[in-house]
Amino acid sequence: MAESRHSVFRQFAASDWDGFLKGVEKEGLRVDRNGFIAQTPHPEALGSALAHPRITTDYSEALLELITPVFNSTGGMLKSLRDIHTFVQQNLGDEVFWAASMPCELDGDASIPIAEYGSSNIGRLKHVYRQGLAVRYGRMMQSIAGAHYNLSLPDSFWQKWQALLGNEQSLKDFKSDQYFWLIRNFRRRSWLLMLLFGASPALDASFVAGVSHDLSRFDERSWYGEWATSLRMGDLGYHNNAQASLNICFNELITYTQTLDRAIHTAWPAYEAIGTRRGDEFIQINTSVLQIENEYYSAVRPKRTTEREEKPIQALEARGVEYIEVRCLDLDPFSPVGVNEAQIDFLDLFLLDCLLSDSPRIGDAECERLDDNYKDVVARGRHRELSLCRGGQRTPVSQAATGLLEQLEPLAELLDGWQGGETYRKALAAQREVLSGEWSVPSARVLEAMRASGMGHREWGMDMARQHQQTLRQEGLNAEVLGAFETMTSDSLAMQQQMERADTLPFGEFLEHYLHS
Repeated sequence: MAESRHSVFRQFAASDWDGFLKGVEKEGLRVDRNGFIAQTPHPEALGSALAHPRITTDYSEALLELITPVFNSTGGMLKSLRDIHTFVQQNLGDEVFWAASMPCELDGDASIPIAEYGSSNIGRLKHVYRQGLAVRYGRMMQSIAGAHYNLSLPDSFWQKWQALLGNEQSLKDFKSDQYFWLIRNFRRRSWLLMLLFGASPALDASFVAGVSHDLSRFDERSWYGEWATSLRMGDLGYHNNAQASLNICFNELITYTQTLDRAIHTAWPAYEAIGTRRGDEFIQINTSVLQIENEYYSAVRPKRTTEREEKPIQALEARGVEYIEVRCLDLDPFSPVGVNEAQIDFLDLFLLDCLLSDSPRIGDAECERLDDNYKDVVARGRHRELSLCRGGQRTPVSQAATGLLEQLEPLAELLDGWQGGETYRKALAAQREVLSGEWSVPSARVLEAMRASGMGHREWGMDMARQHQQTLRQEGLNAEVLGAFETMTSDSLAMQQQMERADTLPFGEFLEHYLHS
């Protein structure tokens, strides 16, 4: 019998283990004093959304995205994320930074301004892509916010791991194959993250105005899912009927990139009917199933840092997978920065175990079962009688969750033994505590907090946002950190102007070149 990968991993010495490399991309809406989505431009004090390395926008002009550098410690990463939040909070005037994943009060598509990135060709391309999302899916879905967790392992790990496995591939190909090994197991287990970290069981009534749904009334301005963990990841959140036909394969890099590339070059009749222009205005990049790779919605993505004007597929094919991006995390509304320490440390443990556990290829039948498990936990994860399909049989969600947490214990003990301390055992214990007794998972805590406060989703969201703003403004930034952010602001504004001056091609020609490169 072949030696298990966990056993092989135990052949590492403490001196061989350099830990994880990690970063966060955290989204959130700017909201006016009345709890309505902000209609103001991206604050100039926050720099250029096109060129700032830490502060940009996602879909909407009001939807901020804050990006940390890569760190080798959870503490360093969270300190950076807190500093970015603090700088933002100091420059929002009388607006607040919305704390929840599901949005504040909206008034239909027209109330959600599409992000602007200036007059450079790259800036216009980003705007037209978002216009395309608007005409394809509407803007409401794009007002939702989440946190993306990026994780990789250093080359020192991969070189040692490759040697222990006796693998003779190039390091590039070996790493890509191993990241897809991890991703396959992530897909098998991602339902657990929705149970442990789903935090969007309720929403503002304005989000579903005129829309058919099966939610329950919380109060006159709020709806909720009785057993839901994450409305954000359910049918009312990120979904796409056209993409359901893609059958994106997560078994290996070549089939993944080929499937995505085919989608970008396969026309979709409904999008062809819309066209790419409305008069002289460009309203989508193309009429294919996907305009670009980033349009594909998934709970996890293999990623590679792109070079200037390089497409994600091109970067992956040229240099292989560099890191994985976990995209299914709701914002933690109880945290001023949307994520928390125990959560991040648990994710590291969870993802490493995905790499170390057996991970056969996923066939069509299993793929369907995995999708069903995920959807069931998103919609009804807190219902104790919910069962999941695992190993060919139905298993109660509580038993399945407890079993996965127990499976992580030996790995937590090993990592803590190498590093000293109790980081991973504490992170694991925190999740066990959440699933003990009455299940104090975040989705349950949100509803309990709303009921205890006598507030609906809108009022409670505003109250949490104001509390976080007060906390961070009182903390402030030291002069050195503040100066660094002010420099990033001025440098990014200057860089955007430089990019705009440097363009020589008309946008139509630039777009043609982009599409065929």
